[in-house]
Amino acid sequence: MGKINVLDKRVADLIAAGEVVERPASVVKELTENSVDAGSGTVTVEVRRGGVSFLRVTDDGCGIAREDVPTAFLSHATSKIAGRDDLASIGTLGFRGEALASVAAVAHVEMLTRTAGELAGTRYAVDGGAERLCEDAGCAAGTTIVVRDLFYNTPARMKFLKKDVTESNAAAAVVDKEALAHPEISFRFLRDGKETLHTPGDGKLKSAVYAVYGREFTAGLIPVDYELNGVKVSGFVSKPAAARPNRSMQNFFINGRYVKSRTAMVALEEAFRGSLMVGKMPACVLHVAVPLEAVDVNVHPAKIEVRFVNEKPIFDAVYHGVKAALGRGDTPHLLKLSDSAAPALRREETPAVQMRFAPRMEAAPADGEAVPAFHMPEKPASAPRQVPHAASWYRGAPAAPDIERDDEEEGESPAAGRAEEEQAPAGSPKPVPVPQPVPGSKEETPERLIGEAFGTYIILERGDSLVFLDKHAAHERLIYEKLKAAGGGCERQMLLQPVTVTLEKNEYAAVLDSLDACAQAGFEIEDFGGGTVLVRSAPMVLGGSGVAEAVMEIAGYLASGKANLTTEKVDWLYHNVACRAAVKAGDPASPEELLDLARRAEKEDVRYCPHGRPVFYLLTRRELEKQFGRSK
Repeated sequence: MGKINVLDKRVADLIAAGEVVERPASVVKELTENSVDAGSGTVTVEVRRGGVSFLRVTDDGCGIAREDVPTAFLSHATSKIAGRDDLASIGTLGFRGEALASVAAVAHVEMLTRTAGELAGTRYAVDGGAERLCEDAGCAAGTTIVVRDLFYNTPARMKFLKKDVTESNAAAAVVDKEALAHPEISFRFLRDGKETLHTPGDGKLKSAVYAVYGREFTAGLIPVDYELNGVKVSGFVSKPAAARPNRSMQNFFINGRYVKSRTAMVALEEAFRGSLMVGKMPACVLHVAVPLEAVDVNVHPAKIEVRFVNEKPIFDAVYHGVKAALGRGDTPHLLKLSDSAAPALRREETPAVQMRFAPRMEAAPADGEAVPAFHMPEKPASAPRQVPHAASWYRGAPAAPDIERDDEEEGESPAAGRAEEEQAPAGSPKPVPVPQPVPGSKEETPERLIGEAFGTYIILERGDSLVFLDKHAAHERLIYEKLKAAGGGCERQMLLQPVTVTLEKNEYAAVLDSLDACAQAGFEIEDFGGGTVLVRSAPMVLGGSGVAEAVMEIAGYLASGKANLTTEKVDWLYHNVACRAAVKAGDPASPEELLDLARRAEKEDVRYCPHGRPVFYLLTRRELEKQFGRSK
């Protein structure tokens, strides 16, 4: 007997539905795209309990004729393409004819539809892929589809759904993208009876952006309008000052379809190169219009990825368009002072300011012209400030106290020392006494703070070695260990003014799902509605600065699904807070602060930062001398 069987049609439909309908947001995407293709002017999406128990999409499009309604629910039935050649130039959002059949296979679906030329509409119901009724009904022109009890017959898929609030936010994110893709259509989104989005549909992209992301995000945008080699780029990019810590707010639309395009993403970030701080990402809402035959949208089940025949024109258009926009819209405000702003000075009254290393002009001997001559400053009367020797910060001994110099050992009398001090010009730094090792003791070759390299690395001399300490990595680890030891008792401070943070809907949902973890890490966050959260308190170590950026970065991490367990979430939150609160490379620090950090790092036995980077690097004298050919 043969082992290969043909699956029952219902089983095959369930398998096919699993490729198209993953969650309620997938249903919203498929149905709203059908509404857009129908030429609608208004589209209303309503969900209850995350869209699992009830989901309704209403539009005022062209509607479906009575004789076509049953056919529309068959697999691969579509009015958007007719043959193989049509796949080469797809101008609609949908074209595979799988949406209605896939949704009907896993839910109770009811449709009300009427074309403009029909007197009566059609009411059609299907349960689990089986037709239940088809009758006349009174309804407005357009189409309304109601989906109830999604996945009622596929419990395996049902158990993988997330909380209702998470599924609702995922559906809201889909509507946001459709609203940004089609500003000429008015979109409404109702969540458990409450309207959370309503775009005007006036055809202005900025109006749609304002409705989706709010005033603060919209205020930091620069318009883009550029065309090159048949590729038109329009929309908005964020000002460099309004950049974000991740790419969640990068929205690219190819011919009205939301896509994730690495080509456009790289072009955008290359255009911003040199204008952004390290670790910051630009945000954008960019529409790219290309010839239909130059792009293939039939390469991804969810049609979220596309393939270009030639990527270079796309890259060039996005890059130069964004670059031109930055040149026009990100011009810094220039301070202009009139001539009357300061009193005029005669040439002989102009004060002569001699900088320490500025070139002095000396008369040339022959031709009478002055030539610049660089002169090193004269040696000051008193010795420059020296950094006191540090006791072994590997052994945890305290720094050597300031002690009186033994002038007799140096062959000088105390009077001579005082005379030299009196001769020093006023305001010059006093020499710091340097402790001398006791012969024969363990401190005969004490460790000594050499200084700081590149504003980042503390350098200490220890016997025949140099020890380099990354001050940011060491401080980050110390703060992380402190937060971790405090556990749920992380010190926090109330903000004088709560901070509002606008997030992408999936990030917004992830933060709301992790409020307890955020609170454990020191953030008191509340739901402010519409994709915005309110931060009332933050960890004390942050010092009140960078709260919004920290929450954005945390939201992006949580939304990425990298931290599914609460303990992992909290641990990463500690990492994030410690990294932001730690002293940064380039931050100025006094020798005393550097020594104190070194002592604390030694006391806590710090070896690696929370991200796994080493804190110390040891360079022996032998290794150094080999570089200079002094040893082999």
